Amino acid sequence: MTQFNEIYTIKEGWLSGAERCPSPNFNQRPDSMQPRLLVIHNISLPPMKFGGGYIRDFFLNRLDSSADPYFETISALQVSAHLLIERNGRMVQFVGFDQRAWHAGQSNYDGCDNCNDFSIGIELEGADHIPYTDAQYRQLARVTAALISYYPEMGTEHITGHSDIAPQRKTDPGPAFNRNYFYRLLTQEIHG
Repeated sequence: MTQFNEIYTIKEGWLSGAERCPSPNFNQRPDSMQPRLLVIHNISLPPMKFGGGYIRDFFLNRLDSSADPYFETISALQVSAHLLIERNGRMVQFVGFDQRAWHAGQSNYDGCDNCNDFSIGIELEGADHIPYTDAQYRQLARVTAALISYYPEMGTEHITGHSDIAPQRKTDPGPAFNRNYFYRLLTQEIHG
């Protein structure tokens, strides 16, 4: 597992400290657009169950639809996120941050549609009403600080939940996500 005192760096769109597991579900950002928004999501497969490697399989288009009845409803989807933070804080990166991951779907932020074009999507292994782990909050704060340092247009004012950019469709990261705690940790990471 990644050490929680490690300072993360980004090189050519890839995060130090994260396992690389390239997904085919990405494309180029329009006109070399740089990320300026961070979108926080949650995911659990099957819903409200953790572990098992199914999230990885889903983002790699290898989900076995016979492994759970719910998987039959999603196995044909082609989605990804840039980064997954598992319950124990382990991180898996599926798409380089400079690339356009397919995480937000139909969305709008501050009057701009198609948030995938200009955002980075981070999935927390979790569910709307199940508390996230301290390891996840700490990793998310460290990664976010690295992203803000690396991408000049991204700042603490440009962090949002999936539910905020797609309120008619999505509810994540849900009420279990403690935004105040996350921002406290992020402030510590940025300012020491």
